[in-house]
Amino acid sequence: MIELKEAAKILKAAKKIAITAHTNPDGDAIGSTLAMMHALKKAGKEAFVLIDDELPRHLSCLPGFNEIIRPNETDKITADILLVLDTATDRIGCVEKIVSAKILNIDHHVTNKGEHEATYVDATAAATAEIVFDLLKLMEVPLDIDIANCLYLGMATDTGFFKYANTKSRTLKAAADCLEAGVRPNEISEFTEQKSFETVHTMVLALNTIELFANGRAAGIFLDEELTNKAETTEGFIDQIRIIEGVDIAVLLKCKKAGECRVSMRSKGKDVAKIAESFGGGGHVRAAGATLKLPFDEAKRTVIDAITKALED
Repeated sequence: MIELKEAAKILKAAKKIAITAHTNPDGDAIGSTLAMMHALKKAGKEAFVLIDDELPRHLSCLPGFNEIIRPNETDKITADILLVLDTATDRIGCVEKIVSAKILNIDHHVTNKGEHEATYVDATAAATAEIVFDLLKLMEVPLDIDIANCLYLGMATDTGFFKYANTKSRTLKAAADCLEAGVRPNEISEFTEQKSFETVHTMVLALNTIELFANGRAAGIFLDEELTNKAETTEGFIDQIRIIEGVDIAVLLKCKKAGECRVSMRSKGKDVAKIAESFGGGGHVRAAGATLKLPFDEAKRTVIDAITKALED
């Protein structure tokens, strides 16, 4: 593990930086990577973002979104640094294999054990975007509107727009600086929350799959391949069930393709990061996820059993 000032030193010395984040990217992953891309370019570096997955359309309001590259497994890319944000390197898909570079890993997930020497993890940060905010100060790169919009969205989405327990005073101070740089919170929230008619209709169908289990202490939405593919995004689906009275753990399971399912969990108290780790995933105490290489029905049974056991312990 390294200190953040050492990460700043590594980036200041590099000329060409490839930036990536986890598959199934969320607002923090996209916001952090794009903020770093803009900042590094501003500092005179060659910088670009690689994400080995589909990009969520509700984040397309971010400046630079259309510059994100989805790589192929046959690509060969050289750089001075591969900057991995918001995840450990085991969740970046093919990027680690195709990019020849020294790895710098910056993350806020407690499940990141620091496999690479140049790893910085701050599990007290509400979002990786919050760490990037601090990093840019050390690199003496001032905020502009593009950087600020990306950082603000990263922090806002990882804190439920500043209502989750991970919201700290430092988070709000960083967000305030982003507003000083010109960010308009209403525009970001309105864009990221809007959904197509098809997605809203699919949400209605998804809510019909709600199941309570573990004596009412857990609730799940379980989307088979057909329902998953009807929705352009499932962003916000899990929030519809985490508010159910008596529920500690809310879970969303979606089947992206035959034999592969993705699970997201939210908790009011129980450590769901440990559950996600048992599936090869990770995250935070109150928000975690994983990919299961299992058929839908088997994945559903596995997730329900694991959550039930965790709540019984």
